[in-house]
Amino acid sequence: MAKKPKTDEEIAAFRDKVCDVATRLFIERGPQNVTMRQIASTLGVSPMTPYRYFQDKDEILATVRAEAFHRFSANLEQAVQQAPDARAKARAVGDAYVAFAKTYPAAYQLIFSFTQPDEERYPELRQANLRAQETMVAYVREMIDAGLLEGDAQLIGYMFWATLHGIVVLELASGLRGMDGDTLREKIMRTLYAGMRVNPPTLEH
Repeated sequence: MAKKPKTDEEIAAFRDKVCDVATRLFIERGPQNVTMRQIASTLGVSPMTPYRYFQDKDEILATVRAEAFHRFSANLEQAVQQAPDARAKARAVGDAYVAFAKTYPAAYQLIFSFTQPDEERYPELRQANLRAQETMVAYVREMIDAGLLEGDAQLIGYMFWATLHGIVVLELASGLRGMDGDTLREKIMRTLYAGMRVNPPTLEH
């Protein structure tokens, strides 16, 4: 008797299992050291089973990275939406950014520690990446429109992004010995605002 075809829900559930296992292996060993056979073995299925759901390891990596990008963007977008005014957006984004990295370190690593030379092959990953980039610039554009900042929104947004990323990486690696990450973030941001000759939004809680 032929096997009953899997439902869409069953297919989605197994894909999620593959992604969960692969994510753990990617983080532990690095994507270059993970094979489809290892993923299958960890799942307890035959070596060919994952190929019924994904073309190859790169597609799995692209899928889990896209999901991580979307989760990252959603967290920051929600923080911006909840900020009471344009002046509060910078603090809201910074707090949400740090909270995401500390709460979901595996997702953060998938986003920023790993890259794929053929990302253009995966439209979902490309769109997720673009969403994250827009998220890190859109709130700056709103601050410029409100007269709180002057300059190129993308450049300023990327300056803030680089600052947040650097602090987060140092904190996760226990590299800020003797220095509180929030204090460092506040001082750097104030210095950046002063360099742009504008009054900084309040950074105190």
